[in-house]
Amino acid sequence: MNSNFNRYPLVSIITVNYNQARVTCELLESLKKISYPNIEVIVVDNHSVEDDPSIIKKEHPQIKFIENPINYGFAAGNNFGIMAAKGDYVLLLNNDIEVPKHFLEPLVELLESNQKIGAISPKIKYFYRSDTIQYAGYTPINPVTMRNSAFGYMEKDTGKYDDVRETAYGHGAALMVPMRVIKKVGLMSYTFFLYYEEADWCARIINAGYKIYYSGKSYVLHKESVSTGKLSALKTYYLNRNRLVFMRRNYEGKNFYLGIFYQLFVSIPKNAFKFLLKGKVSIFTAYYKAIIWNINHLYDDEIHENPML
Repeated sequence: MNSNFNRYPLVSIITVNYNQARVTCELLESLKKISYPNIEVIVVDNHSVEDDPSIIKKEHPQIKFIENPINYGFAAGNNFGIMAAKGDYVLLLNNDIEVPKHFLEPLVELLESNQKIGAISPKIKYFYRSDTIQYAGYTPINPVTMRNSAFGYMEKDTGKYDDVRETAYGHGAALMVPMRVIKKVGLMSYTFFLYYEEADWCARIINAGYKIYYSGKSYVLHKESVSTGKLSALKTYYLNRNRLVFMRRNYEGKNFYLGIFYQLFVSIPKNAFKFLLKGKVSIFTAYYKAIIWNINHLYDDEIHENPML
C-alpha cells in the first residue's frame, strides 16, 4: 500500500453462488493470488440444485461457506454474507468476476483516506474482451424514463478512465462499502430479489450523507450474465418489476407520477409488444407479470423497509 498507510484493515469479500460452483471456484482461485494480505472470503450458496456446491468448500477450505435452505435472491444472499462478515470493509463481488493481483489496494487506500465515501466500485472490464470496458461510473437515473448509462461502456480501455471521481451509483458486480456505513444505513432491501438492489442501496447511502466513488486505479474482469443469460423471461420480469419498486422507494411528487405514467403507458407496453410481434410470448408475459406484482403489492409496508444490521 501507499507509504501513507501502515495498516491493512480486514476486507470481507462476499460472493453469492447459484448453480455456478465451477465459476465461483474460478473467482476464488483468482482471489488466492492477490497481494492484499488481510481478507476473509465468504461464499453464500442460494440453494443450488443443478450442480454440487459442496465442491466450493472442498476445493477452498479456507473460506466461510454459508448454505441457504432456499433461494432468497441476490440481495438477501449478500445480506447473509454481510451478517457473517468481520471486516472493516465489505466487498461484494459477483461470482462471475475474476480479479488481478493488485486490485484491492487502491480501493482500500481511497476508503481509508476519505471517511465521506460510502461505497466504491472499480473499473469493470469484460473477461472475454479484457480490452473493453463495461463500467467506469454511472450517470444518474432519469426519474421519468428510469434510464442511465455507464461511462466507458463498450469503449476500448485506453487509459481515459483511469481517474478517481464521484459517481451516481456503484456497480453491483464489484461494490465495496465500509462496515460502519452499513451499520448506519442498513442492509440491502430484501424486496428486490434480483436487480436494482445495489442502485437502491447506493441511493440510501447518498441520502445518509455519503458519496459514491469510482476508481479507475483498480479493475476487475466480468464474465457477465453467467447466471441469468443475455435475455430471459426471468431477467425481463425482475428488471421491470424492480424498476417500479425502485421508483416507489426513491421518488415522490411530480417525478414519481410522471415516471409511473411513462413506465406503465409508454415504456413497458412498447417493449412488451415488440417482443410479442417477434413471437416471444414468454418475454411479453414477463413484462405484464412485473406490473401485476406491483399492483398486488401496492400497499405492502415491506416494500419500504430497510433491514438493519
